[in-house]
Amino acid sequence: MLSIDELTISQVHTAYQSGTYTCRQLVEAYLARIDALDQAGPKLNAITVISPRAVDEADAVDAHYHQHKSFIGPLHGVPVIVKDQCDTKGLETTYGNICCAHIPAEDATLVRRLREAGAVILAKSTMPVNGSINWTAIPIDFAASFNSASSVSGETLNPYDVTRETGGSSAGTGAAIAANYGLIGVGEDTGGSIRVPSSFCNLVGLRPTVGLVSRAGLSPLLKTQDTPGPMTRTVRDAALMLDVLAGYDPKDPYTATAAIAGRPEGGSYATNLSENVLSNARIGVLNSVFGPESDAECASVNEVVRSALAQFPTTGTTLIDIDIPQLDHYLNFTSMFMSRSRSDIDSFLATHPIIHGVTVESIYSSQKFHSSLPTFNRIATGVTSPYDDPQYAQRLDQREEFQRVVIGIMAEYKLDAIAYPSVQIPAPLMTDVLGSRFNNGFPTNTSIGSQLRQPAISVPVGFTQKDGLPVGLELLGIPFAEQKLLQLAYGVEALIGARKAPDL
Repeated sequence: MLSIDELTISQVHTAYQSGTYTCRQLVEAYLARIDALDQAGPKLNAITVISPRAVDEADAVDAHYHQHKSFIGPLHGVPVIVKDQCDTKGLETTYGNICCAHIPAEDATLVRRLREAGAVILAKSTMPVNGSINWTAIPIDFAASFNSASSVSGETLNPYDVTRETGGSSAGTGAAIAANYGLIGVGEDTGGSIRVPSSFCNLVGLRPTVGLVSRAGLSPLLKTQDTPGPMTRTVRDAALMLDVLAGYDPKDPYTATAAIAGRPEGGSYATNLSENVLSNARIGVLNSVFGPESDAECASVNEVVRSALAQFPTTGTTLIDIDIPQLDHYLNFTSMFMSRSRSDIDSFLATHPIIHGVTVESIYSSQKFHSSLPTFNRIATGVTSPYDDPQYAQRLDQREEFQRVVIGIMAEYKLDAIAYPSVQIPAPLMTDVLGSRFNNGFPTNTSIGSQLRQPAISVPVGFTQKDGLPVGLELLGIPFAEQKLLQLAYGVEALIGARKAPDL
């Protein structure tokens, strides 16, 4: 049987060129692994549907290479796991809620771009809920909290410890890529949905600047913060994937951002990925968002992150302790979920070409959402328009102020990035998540980048000493700094070498 553990895009392309194996053989190996681990064996439950055309698409890729002796594009023959939030032509898509099950007639823009680059869509992944919203869990099947429970798929298990949480809302993609179900994965991040599962599953997860990647064909949660992005096992694969995903799309006006950002230096986000990048780096350490040492779980994460940071100066990195004044106030007051999530979801559903008669209110009335999402009513019974929130204008003003404050700090200290734990704790027990432990909040730091609307990347930096659970370090950059963040993350990856496959 073909060994598929920890493969990279470069390794797969080299294998195709040498004739070591074909795309069909690779796809069949991944499908066999999904069959063995997802609904059998440990039953990770990361996949909602397998594409019945995956093998045929692989055959077409092989035929193209046989005929032309060249690749279709930069992701030629790369099997991809796509989050169920993305419309995928001919494959059931639900946006994580059973009321929205449908068969899209066309691909989301990002799915189309993946196909055009030569990728093979292997399967759709579970999308329970999104990264914790501003320290307060506000669950809804449409990607709105930190855990991995959905009315469609139930719970997705962590491949490093199946009693543990995977992290949402890109839980399925996180578990699938960590467990080597596919080569690369599509996630989506509003409050932390890429970075929380990446931290819990020992992955690289990039949240791009809002608008760098099109959201056309994706269900929204908060359109001013929503952004798809890569979830991969290596930084280089994330960079190569972003090359394909990024760009202007007339179907999503927010992608004017992509026009402002322009193309990356050298034509690829993978340009200048070097182990030496840390030698000239200046990184701010935001100590205030490390969890309290009195909490054993927080202390276990702090130990891993501080141990990793302690190695940075050996490469020439300058670490600078920084503080963001009024951070808690900014995070609390600039949160827009309760002001506009209901409106954004309803507006999307009202114009949907296939789904009819479904609203946030109708889903709430039907009670067709996962039983572990008790605070869905906070959105479902909240304001129907952001302009009904009397503090909406103030929230917008302070959101802009928040960004100016943080970018000002970075300018003052000439920082390339700000560093802190992606999440203050390692993956919690599933019983805690499905119970009441986090009803009043979840200790993630991912809201910082989300509410600043700035790019951030989570990169693996080690495992907790007691339980052996993955820990991620988040690097926050200024808008459009994706290439710099990827370069820094590549340096961290080379220095720490924390990625390892789960024992399944």
